[in-house]
Amino acid sequence: MRTGLWKWLVIPALLFAAAAHAEVFEKTLHNGLKVVVKEDHRAPVVVQQVWYHVGSMDEWTGKTGIAHALEHMMFKGTRSVPAGEFSKRIAAAGGRENAFTSYDYTAYFQQLHKSKLPLAMKLESDRMQNLLVSKKEFDKEIQVVMEERRWRTDDQPHSLLSEQLMATLYEQHPYHHPVIGWMSDLQKLTADDVRAWYRRYYRPNNAVLVIAGDVDAKQVFALAQRYYGGIPQRPVPETQQFTEPPQIGIKRIVVKAPAELPYLVMAYHAPTLQQPAQQWRPYALEVLAGVLDGNDSARLNKSLVREQQLASSIGAGYDPLARGPSIFTLEGTPSEGKTAADLEAGLRAQIGKLVKDGVSEDELKRVKAQITAGQVYKRDSVFYQAMEIGQLESLGLSYKDIPLMLQKLQAVTAQQVQDVAKEFFKDDNLTVAVLDPQPLSGKPRHMMPEGGANVR
Repeated sequence: MRTGLWKWLVIPALLFAAAAHAEVFEKTLHNGLKVVVKEDHRAPVVVQQVWYHVGSMDEWTGKTGIAHALEHMMFKGTRSVPAGEFSKRIAAAGGRENAFTSYDYTAYFQQLHKSKLPLAMKLESDRMQNLLVSKKEFDKEIQVVMEERRWRTDDQPHSLLSEQLMATLYEQHPYHHPVIGWMSDLQKLTADDVRAWYRRYYRPNNAVLVIAGDVDAKQVFALAQRYYGGIPQRPVPETQQFTEPPQIGIKRIVVKAPAELPYLVMAYHAPTLQQPAQQWRPYALEVLAGVLDGNDSARLNKSLVREQQLASSIGAGYDPLARGPSIFTLEGTPSEGKTAADLEAGLRAQIGKLVKDGVSEDELKRVKAQITAGQVYKRDSVFYQAMEIGQLESLGLSYKDIPLMLQKLQAVTAQQVQDVAKEFFKDDNLTVAVLDPQPLSGKPRHMMPEGGANVR
């Protein structure tokens, strides 16, 4: 999150983050389930999140989409909680629930009144060990998944472009495959495939339980032992290690799809944060993204949208948190009368200027204030406090690293920002994707089937 804030908030934000960190408690049960509790007593609500250390990157060619398909099936019942009852019981308790699958992990959550935490734990622990994956329910739900793919990817030109970009960027790493899976794989997926995935990865010693809200940590640990402690520990498959070979030349793709406007994405391979105390490049790249994008005064918007009018929208992005490699993206929509090639030339000019002249101290201070302020705003949401903990723990990092990560961001220098721009903004490290808009057919787009599962 990047939002503008005055420079004087930087130091108080760091103090705020440190205080928040002190309210986190952890315990690992005998079966290997790690339980992390974040106390926040401002409102009588609680969030439960269960993060499994498995995502679509653990799939293999020909069997993509299993992780996401299982996420759907987790709402289809156990012996004691019939299909559809999980969501009904949480709703009847005044709560909300859902789930999400990524390349790196799969997570399930409920947010409800603090008095209902035992209910949420009872339901979640039940499906951790007792899920029923019947052929009848699977055959219905896989149709929902395929329709979700049509609705979210096939019918969305920017999503289609992103999918093709990832498939071009990564030749060997499983980030090559979409999280939702290729349609040809979904059509062949079976209930046995999903059941085997569940048995292989859904176990307490391959998960982290995060509880945040108006709770007492000792009471939460007792509840966790009561509901999760009896689930047996089982061996977890060794995590596969993938290395994407260095790119040896610029790649270009053009995706033709019905759309009103062209779109351009320039994606550079970039490292992720694996050792928070030792690395500096991921922090410098995050600051670089803030220099280029973030608000109206950022470089790309000021130069390419307002001054040169090359783009109607523009952006830069970098995410340092992933199990695998990352990318640094520059993207935008050309202004009327301009082409994707015009916009690429404009972006290249901005890169050249940054590589040659670096960044100013004022830019550096602005971005650091924005990044740190984002940490303050996260504390307004119990849900996102839990999200931050769960994501870090699922990626092999630790919530204990949060204060260090903020300090490292504050320590980034203008020279380091210039150095990472020189190192990574190279054509041999670049993939360019262009959306070539085709005439709109006027046909209705695919819709989620009536009565289908929530989009997860």
